Amino acid sequence: MRVMLVDDEPVMHLIMRKMLEKHPEIEVAGTFSDSGSAAAFLKESDDIELAFVDISMPGGSGLEFAARLELEGARTQIVFVTSHKDYAVDAFELSALDYLIKPVTQERLERTVNRALESRKAQQAAMHAGVSPSGSGGVSVATLGDFSVWSDRGRVKWISSKSAELFACLLLNRGRRMSRRRLLEEIFAEMAAPSAEKYLNTTVYQLRKSLEPIGLREAIHSENDGYVLELEGASIDYEQFERRTESLGKLHAGNVAEALNAERLYTGELFGSKAYVWAIHETERLAARYEAFVREAAEVLLALPDLPAASKLLHKLHARNPLDEATVGLIMKKHALGRDRKGLTAQYTDYVKLLARELGIKPSKDLLLLYDSLLSGLQIGGE
Repeated sequence: MRVMLVDDEPVMHLIMRKMLEKHPEIEVAGTFSDSGSAAAFLKESDDIELAFVDISMPGGSGLEFAARLELEGARTQIVFVTSHKDYAVDAFELSALDYLIKPVTQERLERTVNRALESRKAQQAAMHAGVSPSGSGGVSVATLGDFSVWSDRGRVKWISSKSAELFACLLLNRGRRMSRRRLLEEIFAEMAAPSAEKYLNTTVYQLRKSLEPIGLREAIHSENDGYVLELEGASIDYEQFERRTESLGKLHAGNVAEALNAERLYTGELFGSKAYVWAIHETERLAARYEAFVREAAEVLLALPDLPAASKLLHKLHARNPLDEATVGLIMKKHALGRDRKGLTAQYTDYVKLLARELGIKPSKDLLLLYDSLLSGLQIGGE
């Protein structure tokens, strides 16, 4: 995948290039300090699939640059890289693939690149299968970490935030009728009944208009005082994650490499920062599935042992929930396997302090016994 960097800070060119070069499938085709020269380059290079674009630049902002590409029907996906969190809403209205806050970490960038690569694979698979672009089989939906819909015709630009939310709600229930009453309760609960009814009508119209450019207007069906979303054959990221993890079954040394590939599909919580209230149950279910899957993979890697790979997964789990005792126990085992008594002790004592400070409790007896056992094993085995 050929990518380009657009940022008025030369140091960001160096940083981003260095991080992107760690991905063998990525080629940095050009770096630019202003949107004008970047746009000129794109006119001569129609094979650029991804552009990392700063928002605040002299001579034309990144948002203006992305809006111009969208109007021209360019297929280049945009990832905004900026120091400003306040632009997130505008960025996703322009159907950005992702929105990265400086300083960008390698792990966060990796998730973005994996999302872009999975999107490309899904579109290529649809093309090889001979799926008509006007059908939903050529459609990809990203819900993990952000929320966007696209096909080879382009990316959906939501007319309103409520139209995006309505699509998200229908997506989680696709193929099943959702009554108008339920939609009013889920999406428009803060409004008085007469206003909510009118707003729902307007939002359904806006949603169909939003989907029309990629041939999905008719995917929203009116049925018995409700609505149904039909998306046969569409590529949906949270479904891909669930299918991949289910197909692997119990993890072991023979399939842990495949498990690591499946883990990369989970690029963030369901619908990202939008965090729809009605989706909390599903968000928590997917997050719990991800955490259990990663924990199982980490246990297999510790048993091999592959400490670097295990450490990377455990770092992700610990960052998600520093209070999770199961993860802390695995990190302690990792330190013990690496003969790192100092790291083992620091991990345990830091956890004890965290529990006392945040919850006013002590660690379980099981964790204390594990710590004593691991520490004794290191002392017996020698430094």
